[in-house]
Amino acid sequence: MAKADSKTAMLADGLRYKSKASGSPFAAAASFGGATMSCFLCGKHRTRSLMGTRKVLGKSQAVCAPSCQAMDEAAS
Repeated sequence: MAKADSKTAMLADGLRYKSKASGSPFAAAASFGGATMSCFLCGKHRTRSLMGTRKVLGKSQAVCAPSCQAMDEAAS
């Protein structure tokens, strides 16, 4: 079985270039408070100022504060 060809090209310096742009859509802002994190419960990205911590399975995890449902209602 042959592998499917990926859309890559060899650069002059020998490094492989992929067609996908590098980086994350959730790039950190200039200050630490402007960065986003994903909620452990719902998985949505929110700024750290909108999140709190809750013990889940014995470890402190970042979750939406006061709740994921309240955050969704406030956003819409």
